[in-house]
Amino acid sequence: MLMLKTCELYDTSHTLARPLLDTCEYPWQALPLIKQFILALGKTLPMDNYYCPSENVWIHKSVSVAPSATIVGPTVIGAGTEIRTGAYIRGSVIVGEGCVVGNSCELKNAILFDFVQVPHFNYVGDSILGYRSHTGAGAITSNVKSDKTLVTVKGENGEKIETGLKKFGACIGDFVEVGCNSVLNPGTVIGRNTNVYPLSSVRGSIPPDSILKSPDCIVSKNQK
Repeated sequence: MLMLKTCELYDTSHTLARPLLDTCEYPWQALPLIKQFILALGKTLPMDNYYCPSENVWIHKSVSVAPSATIVGPTVIGAGTEIRTGAYIRGSVIVGEGCVVGNSCELKNAILFDFVQVPHFNYVGDSILGYRSHTGAGAITSNVKSDKTLVTVKGENGEKIETGLKKFGACIGDFVEVGCNSVLNPGTVIGRNTNVYPLSSVRGSIPPDSILKSPDCIVSKNQK
């Protein structure tokens, strides 16, 4: 289960959520704690650099926010980020520095590390997206199982790990590329530096440095 651990998926120096994530052996353990963490974090942010357009919303003064975007607290948005037309940030969200939250994207109870791009029609719920990860147009995290039972994570050897969570979308490692119109099913974990082909239905744990061409075809980038 080594690849599933927070320290294997993420360089936490690239997020304001580092104090939270560094206490979690597995990243999904942070999901129920995001709201309270943000409420505490916001009070420590330098108000010379941030402004508060509404209660419990802290936005760096260098952020570009489209007039049609909706941002609900508690939310923190880091420097140099772009919030585009029609974006909907529903609260309990940390958006890092240099990110793009695109047109008609929806975020809820999520951590986006620095330089994450969710640029077109994406839904990110109860999920963590690592440093410089990117989701293609229409890619979404599905965060609730169809039978409404608790989400499990499938380990590297097929073992099931109980999370105790009803809502858990995906944990995407640093430098991951998710192709257009892909669905990350509840409890998906994608290792660092992995690429997912467009139109993929992804579930379970995907190794780092891989290419997911289909559920039955995952190849290592190191293969000759």
